[in-house]
Amino acid sequence: MRSSQPTQTTTVQRTTPMKDLLLRVARQTGLADIQKLSQFFEQYDGTQRLDEALLNCPHFTEDVTLRLLAAALGWPYLSEIPPEAVPKEFVESVPATYAQHHFLIGVRTEALPSDYGDSDRQLAVVLSKPLDVALLDNIAKMTGLSVRPAVATRAVITAAIDMAYEQRSTVIEEVAEELDGQNLDQLVEEVGASDDLLDVVNRPPVIRLVNDILFRALQLRASDVHVHPYENKVQIRYRIDGILYDVLSLNRNILPLVVSRIKVMAGMDIAERRLPQDGRCSVRLGQREVDLRVSTVPTSYGERAVLRLLDKSTGLLKLEELGLWEDDLKTLDSLLERSHGVIFVTGPTGSGKSTSLYAYLSRLNCSEKNIITIEDPIEYQLEGISQIQVATKKGMTFATALRHVLRQDPDVIMVGEVRDVETARMAIQSSLTGHLVFSTLHTNDAAGAVTRLLDLGVEPYLVSSSLIAVIAQRLVRKVCEYCRTEVEVNPRDLQALGMDPRQVGKDARFSIGKGCEKCFHTGYRGRTGIYEVMLITEKIQDLIYRRESAGKIKKYALEAGMKTLRMDGARKVLAGITTVAEVLRVSQADVV
Repeated sequence: MRSSQPTQTTTVQRTTPMKDLLLRVARQTGLADIQKLSQFFEQYDGTQRLDEALLNCPHFTEDVTLRLLAAALGWPYLSEIPPEAVPKEFVESVPATYAQHHFLIGVRTEALPSDYGDSDRQLAVVLSKPLDVALLDNIAKMTGLSVRPAVATRAVITAAIDMAYEQRSTVIEEVAEELDGQNLDQLVEEVGASDDLLDVVNRPPVIRLVNDILFRALQLRASDVHVHPYENKVQIRYRIDGILYDVLSLNRNILPLVVSRIKVMAGMDIAERRLPQDGRCSVRLGQREVDLRVSTVPTSYGERAVLRLLDKSTGLLKLEELGLWEDDLKTLDSLLERSHGVIFVTGPTGSGKSTSLYAYLSRLNCSEKNIITIEDPIEYQLEGISQIQVATKKGMTFATALRHVLRQDPDVIMVGEVRDVETARMAIQSSLTGHLVFSTLHTNDAAGAVTRLLDLGVEPYLVSSSLIAVIAQRLVRKVCEYCRTEVEVNPRDLQALGMDPRQVGKDARFSIGKGCEKCFHTGYRGRTGIYEVMLITEKIQDLIYRRESAGKIKKYALEAGMKTLRMDGARKVLAGITTVAEVLRVSQADVV
């Protein structure tokens, strides 16, 4: 067996009692209060290992305790561990769950301070409990490397574990080939549950394959994973920043394995392959919690699965982070201060409506207000807000839920979507009885929301008297910060955006991304919103009451100072946030 500790340290431990050693080090270094340390040793009965007892002592922080122990043992103390310091041999040999459970990580000895020497050892094992030396022998056996000890806090080690295991390269193709050579009859035994996507050591191939597909999706910031069967292959596609990319082709025979594994994770019936199914589950990526919403449908070439990834660690966006210009932000803040009325957010699926609504509710959330939401589904949990899940099969529709919510004395109500006249009428009537109501509609622009409500059958007087604003929005991809470069302005691009080239100036420059690894070679990384905020003025109320067309309403709103989606996008192009192609892709020309 390889030696796991420096010989000099072991000799010191044998010749000097740890108590005297720690007291002497504390006196010399001033790391810990001598009096409190002496009191600790007077009460220490030896039933707990010394390092654990010290770490549990309320008089000393974890940082102080570990610095003291490291100095006494002559071991390096690391206040940070860069991801590149963790060797791939450690990541490939030691399961993530083992490292997480024991709070340990391996680093290259070159990453240690130079004054500690001992460069002949190949690996330093960083511990959060320095006296648990058996772990050193275990890591030496797992990796086959000669090891030496080091010390760091649990927070530092946990961060290093997550970064190191997230950066490991996925070997989806190799796992897929391994599956091809296996007996597919062993399916049921292989699709059992797995806890952590980082834990791939000694897992059956089907679990490793699905874990790696999800793992790579999270690495690439994908919002959805598509498992799309064709006649001769299975295509894995990721939606990144709103655009679908083909990332992997698998053998056609693997489809039943992959779909069954996904169904088991989501608590669905793996025997039912002829009917659509929905499910949900949570997986972990180290310390990150990721929710999965799963949908399967039968197709002519087999079952197709789509997984929506909701990363809880990213958190909800604040109002200031939505991409609103200062003038729109002030307008929206004034709307949120209103005590009653209806605010509609409009746009197609995937335009960020739910994210915006959550940001509005977070701004309003306080102990003085009773906020209740009706959603289908609940995407994120909002602390301090009561959220109701629609269950249409059980008779809990948006309209019936809203009827009951009104008896709960709410101040603010959010209705996930207005789909029928009953829900629309109830939402509007709720605002007339003194509630601030938020909801969404699927229309192309802000003015179109008015005609949609009238087409549904809501009376014009109800719409004109309750509606206070309509906010249309789209998401555009942002230019990648890592490969951004400036290019000359093309006058035809400006004209396409509805801008006069003479007003922009000859020195104006546009920003584009050249494409790099950080942005998946697309030139874009992340998204932001473009907005059309239409306030319902007295004049617009009159137009609604007279059932005027959306075109006339939009024309007056523009005269009153409203910026359209295309105009807001043009502002963001000139600011270097996005590109002309992106704005043209998601918005329509302004025709009034």
